Amino acid sequence: MAHQSILEFSTSGRGTRNITDAVERAVRESGVQCGLAHVFVQHTSCSLTITENADPDVRRDLETIVSGLAPDGDPRYRHDTEGPDDMAAHARTMLTDTGLTVPIGGGRLLLGTWQGIFLWEHRTAPHRRTVVVTVLG
Repeated sequence: MAHQSILEFSTSGRGTRNITDAVERAVRESGVQCGLAHVFVQHTSCSLTITENADPDVRRDLETIVSGLAPDGDPRYRHDTEGPDDMAAHARTMLTDTGLTVPIGGGRLLLGTWQGIFLWEHRTAPHRRTVVVTVLG
C-alpha cells in the first residue's frame, strides 16, 4: 500500500522549522501501521534533517557549523544570480539532504525521544517550500 501527501510550508528565512507534526499527520492519514515514510523536499536551496527537538541551541550551532563550511558571498563562487546567499544555499543543501526515510510502527513515526524532522531553509529570505511525504506499508 502506498499513500502520498504534498505539504506546503512557509519559511521566515534562514533557519529550521519543525515539521514533525505535519509529517506525523500524513502518516496517520495514510492508515499504514507498519512501513516507511519517505520525506522529500522539492527544492535545491533548503533541506531536511532529523536532529534534536528540545534544545534550539543545537540547531543554532548546526547553522554556525554549516555557515563556516558554505559561507555567503564567497568570492570563489560564480553562481550568485539571486544574491550572495544563492550558491551557499545550494552547497548547504548538498552537505545535508533533501530526503529522509523514517520507520513507521503502530501507525506513527518511530523517531527517538529527542528527534524531530526539520525543514532547514538555507536562503536568507522567506520562501514557500513543498515537501512530499510518501508512506509505504
